[in-house]
Amino acid sequence: MKVAMLGAGGHARVVADAARARGWKVVACYDDDPEALLAEAPRRGALADLLSEAHLYEGVLLGLGDNALRRRWLERLLQAGAHLPALVHPFAWVSPSAVLKEGVVVMAGAIVQTGAVLGGGCIVNTGASVDHDCRLGACVHVAPGARLAGGVQVGDGAWIGIGACVREGVRIGEGALVAAGAAVVADVPDGARVGGVPARPL
Repeated sequence: MKVAMLGAGGHARVVADAARARGWKVVACYDDDPEALLAEAPRRGALADLLSEAHLYEGVLLGLGDNALRRRWLERLLQAGAHLPALVHPFAWVSPSAVLKEGVVVMAGAIVQTGAVLGGGCIVNTGASVDHDCRLGACVHVAPGARLAGGVQVGDGAWIGIGACVREGVRIGEGALVAAGAAVVADVPDGARVGGVPARPL
């Protein structure tokens, strides 16, 4: 599959590596920095240029780490008719019964278990795990090494920090931030920021 990359920063480089490991070829990148370069993929234009050129590629990958920015571009690209395939690194495990929506990326060493649903634009980063029956909204980022136990619900745009753990059945609200290394044992309201063991408001 020949694909284009939206973005050319650090996250985009990791996504590009996952795509290459999958056997896909990243043939162009789009970034607002005119000096941007993504390995063998030349910069073809700014982010907005991809809206009119998405039809040139078999798929478009979201290389934007910022949740709000990624969601905005996910919506714009879908409206423009772009195909945003879910990308699973060959060294990740995803249950056949899990649902991965458009633009999802599951990185190397990550695990997504049975019955999980990942909304559009989600990132399950290196070595993270999403256990059975979790529900992740659009453009959630589960950072490297984070762990979601069974039945966790995560609202749109939430950020689960590196190495954080979330107890089974907990709800993380829309736009919430869970700090690195936190242990979440109770629900987190929309927009809240929590950290520590056990996690408390920051």
